Amino acid sequence: MHSEKSSPTLSLAATRAARTAATRRQFGIALLAAALAVGLSGCGESKPADNAAAKRLHLAFVANSPGEYWAIVNLGCDIAAQQLGDVDLSFRYPSAATVEEQQRIVNSLLAAGVDGIAISPIDAEKQTEFLNSVAARTLLVCADSDAAKSKRVAYIGTDNVAAGGQAADLIKAALPSGGKVAVFVGHANAQNTKDRVAGIRAGLAGSNIRLVETLEDGQKSAVAGENLARALGKHPDLAGVVGTAGYHGPALRKALRDAGKAGQVKIVCFDDNSDTLDGIVAGDIYGTIAQKPFQVGKETIVHMQERLRGGQAQRDQPRIFIPFRALTGENVAHHIAQQQGIANYLKDSPVRP
Repeated sequence: MHSEKSSPTLSLAATRAARTAATRRQFGIALLAAALAVGLSGCGESKPADNAAAKRLHLAFVANSPGEYWAIVNLGCDIAAQQLGDVDLSFRYPSAATVEEQQRIVNSLLAAGVDGIAISPIDAEKQTEFLNSVAARTLLVCADSDAAKSKRVAYIGTDNVAAGGQAADLIKAALPSGGKVAVFVGHANAQNTKDRVAGIRAGLAGSNIRLVETLEDGQKSAVAGENLARALGKHPDLAGVVGTAGYHGPALRKALRDAGKAGQVKIVCFDDNSDTLDGIVAGDIYGTIAQKPFQVGKETIVHMQERLRGGQAQRDQPRIFIPFRALTGENVAHHIAQQQGIANYLKDSPVRP
């Protein structure tokens, strides 16, 4: 297997530091061991003789930003490619979280003649026409965030409407007396963001919780903190905040600490990076919706390989949902215990951002 990474925004030292934060990593050796021991679920056994005779596939995955979540997606892709045995992988991180940068990367991959591209579109509506042109030239899959109006063959990732509904349940549990809540989003036009917000709104309908702000930050933690500071100024009685992206938990926690309101204004967020888990343990974050990025990466590469090889599993499913779970102070210690150990694997593996 050949695996190519690109991360123009992260230094080697920062990459190693981010990937070796030992006992608080958000995914565990148990997950990796299960993947290696059981093999790739849903794809059947790869046959070395067949793979040797067949053309190797060059598959690519284009993330929507750098970050811990995407490093784990990358690992899932790597393991899938390794197990399949006939896939060369290019995993690309945009240097800026913009439509233009994503499309520049995709165009370079098309020029390299890749057999398939998976992408998490930053703006589904704005990118639909472009994605259709990609689908005319190679296999196209959306992962993590969908572009349902495009000609992609499948979406693989979280059921974000359902996840938003679960986040709403956490908000209601955190604020039994109700109150004002602000929602924080990275890119408002990303389909996963739209779906999560829709799920949150539906889940809070008829409750005593009122959404007073939806604040966009362009996937910039500092802007998210500034948005929260302004929201607190506008709504001194703000009772809770909901972050819909992985960086929101740590960013909102820091902003509330700076404002002297940590633990008072309840935080519900997405993903289980180390700082978010720390926040739950400390009582600064009420809860989070933990996705399974390893499985998103693994299933995406498996699905693409199967389609290109004429396999049958999952081929007729336009949407393949990966499970998620809610974490609070009641179950976070067990979750952390399950996830310990994978950092040692990452420490000894080739550097990935």
